[in-house]
Amino acid sequence: MFLIFKRLWQVNWAEQWQYRANLLMYLLYWLVSPIIYLAVWTSIATANGDVKGFTANDFITYYMVLLICDQVTSNIVIHTFGYKIQDGSLSGELIKPIHPMLTNALVNNVAFKILTMFGLTPIWIILFFLFQPDFSSVTLTGILLAIPAMMLAFLIGYFQSAAITALAFWTTRVYSIHEFYFALILLFSGQFVPLPLMPQLIQDIAQYLPFQLMLYYPIQLILGNLSTEQIIQGYVMTGVWLVISWLIFNWVWRKGVKKYSAVGA
Repeated sequence: MFLIFKRLWQVNWAEQWQYRANLLMYLLYWLVSPIIYLAVWTSIATANGDVKGFTANDFITYYMVLLICDQVTSNIVIHTFGYKIQDGSLSGELIKPIHPMLTNALVNNVAFKILTMFGLTPIWIILFFLFQPDFSSVTLTGILLAIPAMMLAFLIGYFQSAAITALAFWTTRVYSIHEFYFALILLFSGQFVPLPLMPQLIQDIAQYLPFQLMLYYPIQLILGNLSTEQIIQGYVMTGVWLVISWLIFNWVWRKGVKKYSAVGA
């Protein structure tokens, strides 16, 4: 199995380098919104002194860390796999002795992610010198706690996106469904604005959904804003949602493959 993943990595790594323009477009897509949010909320906080206790530096550090967390936890499986079900090109992968979604597609996402991090790094450094954030609250312990949290969050998001992608076995509207899913992430993950600034109802709902585990939770871990009890609770919720997401994906995939009929069949 190690040799299989090694070969898949070599192929997908080389493939990602062939689509540098596409990679740049995706990177800009992920960067534009957080940078706009950073600029807007920082300006508001600077003008008013703070926004419900959030100072300008709080917004700067929050969105600067969010840029990194978003790159680590996000995925593009809907864009790299959905069309294979719809145009029938999945047939060639189904006859191979490996799971198409959990091997080649997964490695493809990881390769893409690493390359986008290379592109993000110089942009992040420029933003650092422009906004000059105070990261005094960030500790090595917080970073070490956040790394596995982000990896698990990536898997949660990947399984959920993969389950939605597998709906292409039944409908051609899978991209619209995924856009709705992305809107939920935007609302409940703390991407648009830190969750404490959202209406109380949104905050209460977010506690039971997986989306805040993808961004808000690892951001707070890095910034050192969580108590020991909150850290443990977050990891427990992450484990629960990882299992739920895997079970949902596995069920949808098995049902979908049985229904699958290649184009022209």
